[in-house]
Amino acid sequence: MGTRGPPYEGPYEHYRDRLSIEEKLARQKEIDDWLPITSARKAKWWYSAVHNITAMVGAGVLSLPYAMSELGWGPGVAVLVLSWIITLYTLWQMVQMHEMVPGRRFDRYHELGQFVFGEKLGLYIVVPQQLVVEVGVNIVYMVTGGKSLKKFHDTVRSGCGELKATSCKELNTVSCKGMKTTYFIMIFASVHFVLSHLPNFNSISGVSLAAAVMSLSYSTIAWGASVDKGVQKDVQYSYRSSTTAGKVFDFFSALGNVAFAYAGHNVVLEIQATIPSTPEKPSKGPMWRGVIIAYIVVAFCYFPVALIGYRMFGKSVCEDILITLEKPKWLVAMANMFVVIHFIGGYQIYAMPVFDMIETVLVKKLHFKPSRMLRFVARTAYVAFTMFVAITIPFFGPLLSFFGGFAFAPTTYFLPCIMWLAIYKPKKFSLSWWANWVCIILGVLLMIIAPIGGLQQIIIQAKKYKFYS
Repeated sequence: MGTRGPPYEGPYEHYRDRLSIEEKLARQKEIDDWLPITSARKAKWWYSAVHNITAMVGAGVLSLPYAMSELGWGPGVAVLVLSWIITLYTLWQMVQMHEMVPGRRFDRYHELGQFVFGEKLGLYIVVPQQLVVEVGVNIVYMVTGGKSLKKFHDTVRSGCGELKATSCKELNTVSCKGMKTTYFIMIFASVHFVLSHLPNFNSISGVSLAAAVMSLSYSTIAWGASVDKGVQKDVQYSYRSSTTAGKVFDFFSALGNVAFAYAGHNVVLEIQATIPSTPEKPSKGPMWRGVIIAYIVVAFCYFPVALIGYRMFGKSVCEDILITLEKPKWLVAMANMFVVIHFIGGYQIYAMPVFDMIETVLVKKLHFKPSRMLRFVARTAYVAFTMFVAITIPFFGPLLSFFGGFAFAPTTYFLPCIMWLAIYKPKKFSLSWWANWVCIILGVLLMIIAPIGGLQQIIIQAKKYKFYS
């Protein structure tokens, strides 16, 4: 009795298999055309510039003078300059790696991580950190947007401008009787219950442009008004804390604040994914042009605010420099409204990749049908979640420091360098090899020590905080 051969596959079986593959490809294309990151690839180079400005310049810039007061002149300037150089270098690496494989684009941070570290490990390494960053930024923007809206309200309301305070703590708490900060956070969130249903990055380009202009405007107001006030009487540049332990914790916290200020890497591949690309004209050209413009604007915003703010107020500067600037009332009110508008755009920039992740899981893993109702429910639930957390834990400064060290340091300072070394394998002890290892070592140190300071300050503030007060 002979051995039985493989079953016969006639023309019908081959046709059926081919049809199945075509159906899967069509299904995949339908999903990609629906998901926010891959649904539109018609962005211009200036989209890259405004999106990166909106993503980068944000809550962090307002806290830089305060960070300087915790670091001191020498370490403060060194940290600011080094961070600007290192993050520009790692952002260049991200732009280059987007299309390093011919015919393939890494449209999402985790896709690049999966290519470098493997399907499962890459997902486990990148996605949790990216989610902590993007959700963390959205929560911080909810807090700061609500507080800035309240500051605008209290400044323009008749009689509120006459309230007196002698310290940052009093300035931060003094306000007119009436609505609590919780309600202002809810008002800020209400805008996002509408804007979050714009489908993709291209559809929010107008919002992002307005936000980028606002960030440049309120940064200019912050350092311009500081110059107008001049160096304050009895200004001091000694460390804020009088104890050694306090100085150390403050130093750690300040490093986290600076790390938070350079945070655009977590959305850079997703932004680049919206730019059209061909073998003759790859997307990295217009993307890098936009990044250069963005970093020039970042330098124009960060360095004057940090250095002039600290020069004028010394260690008496508040963790949000706009709180320090009490007068002129109309200018402070305008700056706070600019902050609100910018954070509206910034929230959307960081929320879009999260929407993409949520919708990918719902459609590809849980097999929901792509629809407007699915998108409406998922995005509304996410905005409600970030609003609830922001109302529950509204600690602005410590949140910046904690998230800045815990998640921003890996994804911004050293994860791109690790990927670069794994892919391109530069010659040992070459300039590229040294540059990447220096960034990795500094980034790891930042990741370890920065959250300690932020967590310590959160614990101190939480002792006196009443929930939903």
